[in-house]
Amino acid sequence: MLVQGGPWALSVISLVLLLWQEVSAIDVPLDLKQPPTIMKQSLKDYIVDPRDNIIIECEAKGNPVPTFSWRRNGKFFNVGKDPRVTMRKRSGTLEISFRSGGRPEDYEGEYQCFASNNFGTALTNKILLRVSKSPLWPKEVLEPVVVGEGSPLVLACNPPPGLPPPLTFWMDSAMMPITQDKRVSMGLNGDLYFSNVLAKDSHTDYSCNARFLFTHTIQQKNPFTLKVQTSRKVAETTPNFLSPTGSDSSRMVMRGEKLKLECIASGVPTPSIKWFKKGGDLNQKVKLDNFNKTLRIDSVSEEDAGEYMCMANNQIGSIRHSIYVQVKAAPYWLDQPSNLVLAPDENGRLVCRANGNPKPHIEWLVNGGPINSNSSLPNPSRKVEGDTIMFRSVQIGSSAVYQCNASNDHGYLLANAFISILDMAPRMLGPKNQLIKVIENNRTFLDCPYFGSPLPELRWFKNGQGSGLDGGHYRVYINGTLEIKRARAEDQGTYTCVARNILGKEENQVRLEVKEPTRIVRAPEHQSAIRGTMARFDCRVKSDLTLPITVTWLKDDKPLSLGSRLKKDEDSLSIPNVHEGDEGTYTCTVKTEIDQDTASARLTVSEDASLSSVLPTDRPDSPTDLELTDAKERNIRLTWIHGDDHNSPVTLFVVQFEEDRWESGKWQNLSSYPGDINTVILELSPFVNYQFRVIAVNSVGQSRPSLPSQRYQTSGAPPEVIPRGLKGWGTKKNNMEISWEPLLDTERNGPNLHYSVWWRRKDTGEEWSNVTTVGAKHIVHDTETYVPYEIKLRAVNDFGLGGESNIIIGYSGEDKPTAPPTDLRVSKIDSTKVNVHWTPVDPSTVLGEFKEYRVYYWREGSMVKGLRVNKEKKTKGFYSTVAQPTGILTDLQPYSHYRIYMVVANNRYEGPPSNHVEFRTKEGVPEAPKFFKIIQRSTDVIHLEWDKPLEPNGILIGYKLNYQTVNGSRVGLMQMQSFLPNVTTYTLRLPERAIRYKFYLAALTQVGAGEVYAEESPHFTNEAYSKDQVDIATQGWFIGLMCAIALIILILLIVCFIKRSRGGKYPVREKKDLPLDAVDQKGEDGSFDYHSDEDNKPLQGSQNSLDGGVKESDDSLVDYGEGGDGQFNEDGSFIGQYTVKKDKDETEGNESSEATSPVNAIYSLA
Repeated sequence: MLVQGGPWALSVISLVLLLWQEVSAIDVPLDLKQPPTIMKQSLKDYIVDPRDNIIIECEAKGNPVPTFSWRRNGKFFNVGKDPRVTMRKRSGTLEISFRSGGRPEDYEGEYQCFASNNFGTALTNKILLRVSKSPLWPKEVLEPVVVGEGSPLVLACNPPPGLPPPLTFWMDSAMMPITQDKRVSMGLNGDLYFSNVLAKDSHTDYSCNARFLFTHTIQQKNPFTLKVQTSRKVAETTPNFLSPTGSDSSRMVMRGEKLKLECIASGVPTPSIKWFKKGGDLNQKVKLDNFNKTLRIDSVSEEDAGEYMCMANNQIGSIRHSIYVQVKAAPYWLDQPSNLVLAPDENGRLVCRANGNPKPHIEWLVNGGPINSNSSLPNPSRKVEGDTIMFRSVQIGSSAVYQCNASNDHGYLLANAFISILDMAPRMLGPKNQLIKVIENNRTFLDCPYFGSPLPELRWFKNGQGSGLDGGHYRVYINGTLEIKRARAEDQGTYTCVARNILGKEENQVRLEVKEPTRIVRAPEHQSAIRGTMARFDCRVKSDLTLPITVTWLKDDKPLSLGSRLKKDEDSLSIPNVHEGDEGTYTCTVKTEIDQDTASARLTVSEDASLSSVLPTDRPDSPTDLELTDAKERNIRLTWIHGDDHNSPVTLFVVQFEEDRWESGKWQNLSSYPGDINTVILELSPFVNYQFRVIAVNSVGQSRPSLPSQRYQTSGAPPEVIPRGLKGWGTKKNNMEISWEPLLDTERNGPNLHYSVWWRRKDTGEEWSNVTTVGAKHIVHDTETYVPYEIKLRAVNDFGLGGESNIIIGYSGEDKPTAPPTDLRVSKIDSTKVNVHWTPVDPSTVLGEFKEYRVYYWREGSMVKGLRVNKEKKTKGFYSTVAQPTGILTDLQPYSHYRIYMVVANNRYEGPPSNHVEFRTKEGVPEAPKFFKIIQRSTDVIHLEWDKPLEPNGILIGYKLNYQTVNGSRVGLMQMQSFLPNVTTYTLRLPERAIRYKFYLAALTQVGAGEVYAEESPHFTNEAYSKDQVDIATQGWFIGLMCAIALIILILLIVCFIKRSRGGKYPVREKKDLPLDAVDQKGEDGSFDYHSDEDNKPLQGSQNSLDGGVKESDDSLVDYGEGGDGQFNEDGSFIGQYTVKKDKDETEGNESSEATSPVNAIYSLA
């Protein structure tokens, strides 16, 4: 059955079956006919400096060479009629000169360039040319500002409206920035806001400054005078917004631009500002500046739209303000059209897709005119469908340049794309029959650039055989390049790339040679040689036989001069008759045309000890008869005569110089030379008045300096040395200090040395700033925080300019990072380590050179009850720039409670802390016991004592004691004992007295045994009482004490014997006749225990009688301390009641006749 509507259905089917060929952007060889292509043009919004000539760029290529024309404000601009305007040859660039007068403002307007040839016309953007303006500040008389302490204040800046708008900043009369903080800060409009005024704010020099970038000028407003009326007590006030005002406001911002929202509040105490976004948290793009008063998003996107709220609060109250942010978007590309090359009867399409808010309108033009206008040629093979132009069965002669214009209320995009109809067989664009040499196992690329229309199909073959190379070991790129992922010996051969289309084919060959790597197989080795002998360094090389090699030797990284003494052969370097001057590092470098290898070794020269012992040696004598000859502008010959070397050959001559212009009288080393020469050419510096002396050196030491030579003065010249050590680094967040090493005095080359320093912001296109200084540094003020600068330097004196240094990159000062790492978390918690993860900060918030992510961690406590811990904070840094960083925190204490947080750090500051994370480490093995003692209480028992570990690292479940006998190098079987955690002693009975043991004690947790505490029993178990005990019986002081005690006992025995032989008279009668005291008590056996209060009183030379009188003491044994138990002595006398306690006072105060007796003397000693 046939489908109704046949012709329409067939057309639909044919459209569906059409094969549309999409060709990526292609670079057509310039020798082929082609429409123009715009290569360079000025910015859409083009602001120029009125002091310079105006240059509006328009560069294009094409074949034939394009011709150029301009429109100004939509009308044809006749360049030839204006004498100030010229167009560069073979270019459309305009130059407008004002040397002969004229005002740059007269040329402001909208310019557009047209580049045309026989195949079409290409357009530039519409270039809006405006002249930069930096108007003066209007003259005004500022009355003093009088305000009460604690009141809010706004000092208005109101800078003149420049083009582009100026940067504003506040300074005092000393040109120092006004200090800004939470209380005092500058708003986005340039005004200076005081949340509350303090007495210290009284100054007469608050000045707002406007810096105009294009003219590099700074305009200064007349200064404000601020007078603060103080009061005894400042009333506290609730916050109130100074900017913005009201409860809500709105902002419209363009996509991709920078958004800044501001909330500045007054109040006492100074309010703090917090930001929120309705419906969610602030994302990572949000940065808070100006002490949280400014919210910044550097590149706004559609998802940043919404309601933002700022809250100002202090201890009195709080206030909120809502800011509704709308994000609009000028058009931006989704799919930009690109050049299209088609063969006759081919199909193709141009696609122009853009987005924006509101959605952009797409308009197509051809050769600069509307595509559907009457002036454009009809083209039946072309069909416009919105953002796409379709071409079907194109024919030669329909080449053209199409323009896509995507526009909305906020801007436009303009893109040129030509369609070129060519009928061409393939052609190769690269060199023919190229030879490529590569080292084995290296990644290799073989290029084969090609062109043709229709677009050729390209295939690679090896050695002219087999199927095409692609996949596996090979990869073919769209531009024709063949990649060999790892070249091997079997990959060597001839590779053919074949480009083929319906008009023919073209091929090119690339010959690949795979070479063995060049290697040093026997490298030089470090060696020490005796002076006068030969040293030899090996350098045997293995390389590809088809590659010529070059072997060079360096000494201390400088080319080695191979003269008659040093000899180099194929595999080595020989140094005969070595001396101290040959000491150094020798490097062998082997090179081929495609690779190289190096190896180094050091030579040390020593003195022959046998020779030095034969003849006496000494320092050499001074060189004599110094003579200067062959004087030239920058060098002179110095000759001298050797002194006596005193049996130790001279190994080195040191030439010193002294100049009388900068450091008169100071001798400095100029150069050194081998000890076997006596004439040298000295290289000299300009503008120096030299004199020279020479010092000889041998193995003993150096000689006295020679007598000085005559003086020789060199002529002046511009500085030849470029100052070293050039660098730029900020010392504050808004400056950059440029510093360098000053030239040495001998490098000045002339009088009045100074330095010319140049700097500019990197990648901004701004002009160089420069300054001349005699010092070695210069500070650039009012910079942005941590931005790169290009810096260069040259030295200058009265004879001219020195060489210019290379451009180095410096950075302005760093500030505190504004954002913390987020989402700090841990994983894989072990007993001593843990994995740390976090979300990195935006690099722009580091405000300096990223140094590291720094983790602060400390031990909150131990999970062992009652164990006190050290809560000292520790840090560990992690350097990571990956999107999902991670690190490992080690050296943690097991079974502990930890807390951590993280900051990001630059070279000077740390940023705000991240969220805190707590975790608990797992149980681990314990530390060693606190102590472990071995005590031998007798010859057959060893007693062990220990204490629990200081860090148990878990719950102790006991102790494990291993021990074995030891006898020299022989050990017995290991025995083991286990103990409960509360047991800390153990007694071991020795089977033999001479046996020694070694003990190994460890505490246990559930995880296992901890650190072992090892001890060994004493060597002589029969004499040692404990591990640390000393036998006092062998000590001298103990022997002396025992002798003294024995002597005293002997004397006492003699005295007792003498007293007994004399007999005793005991005054018993008086006591016996008296009645008993009321306190006397009767003993259990019926006897009485006599003791009175007087018995406990010291005797003062005589004893008291029972009736209170004083009687002199006789020879009673009471004085000797005998008896004391109320017993009878040998003759039946009762003497117990006479036993009294005597002390030092008694003997010293005794006034009786016996006070000087030997017996009393003995008691005094006792």
